[in-house]
Amino acid sequence: MIRTRGLVKKYGRFTAVDGIDLAIMPGEIYGFLGPNGAGKTTTIMMLLGVTRPTAGEVSLFGEPFTAARLDLRRRIGVVPEKHPRGVWQWMTASEYLGMFADFFRLPRAAERIASLLEKVDLASVRTRRIRDFSHGMMQKLSITRALLHDPDILFLDEPISGLDPIGIKQTRDLLLSENRAGRAIFISSHQLSEMEKICHRVAIISRGRLLAEDSMAGLLSRISGGVEIHVELEGVPDDLAASLEELPFVRGVRPLPGSLAVRVATGGDHRKALSEHLIRRGLVPLRIEVKSPSLEEAFITITQDTVSALASREGT
Repeated sequence: MIRTRGLVKKYGRFTAVDGIDLAIMPGEIYGFLGPNGAGKTTTIMMLLGVTRPTAGEVSLFGEPFTAARLDLRRRIGVVPEKHPRGVWQWMTASEYLGMFADFFRLPRAAERIASLLEKVDLASVRTRRIRDFSHGMMQKLSITRALLHDPDILFLDEPISGLDPIGIKQTRDLLLSENRAGRAIFISSHQLSEMEKICHRVAIISRGRLLAEDSMAGLLSRISGGVEIHVELEGVPDDLAASLEELPFVRGVRPLPGSLAVRVATGGDHRKALSEHLIRRGLVPLRIEVKSPSLEEAFITITQDTVSALASREGT
């Protein structure tokens, strides 16, 4: 659906995007993550044909893509981070969507608009002028507009920014529903917990470079080397950590207040063996809980390790 090869964007001597290769598959929810200034927005602008690359190429649906390919652009829906409210503020929500329906010459536009407004819980405010919309309502309206012409690819830049918990769940459910219908979705976001819930694959970019790209499970396993089992006990003997580290599946032990965090190898549920070892020692575990690494932990580990490595090389 989307492919880039050697994508580069320079502004004078500054390189905003440095040789990025991406491949997004049909029906995939793809998360594009990075700290502020990492090059995310610049990359998206090149994918949309808004900004011309300094080098490299972009293809959509297997064909070379430029801003002149209107036939390919019609197959894209975009939800920007910032909405041009001032241009359209005198319109009602229905008028705003109706204008875009006219642009795309949609058949049965009124039915399509009513259905989408219902999905994002804006049906009751369809006749309200959008100058009176909250930020969260504008987010929902923007998603509705992006889906209006039934695009094959949906690009979203910070789609849940400013939404309350109910709005976040509604947006998540809508995106999952659209994806189940076969739509590919490309999301740039700082909301890592939400990305972890919905993305099939994620990419991490920093300083214009692609640091990692993998499935959620693959990415987390790369930075963890295993999962942690938190064991709560009435008392923790001084020699318990050393005895646990002798078990073949244990990769490390660290103390916590009133408990231990035992890092274990992937590929099995080691809670039973861990419990048996404790019981043989005359200890009764009060709680045993598996703690898997999070996307936030992976993001911080990968970006910090890479930035430190780059700084070290630059220093030498």
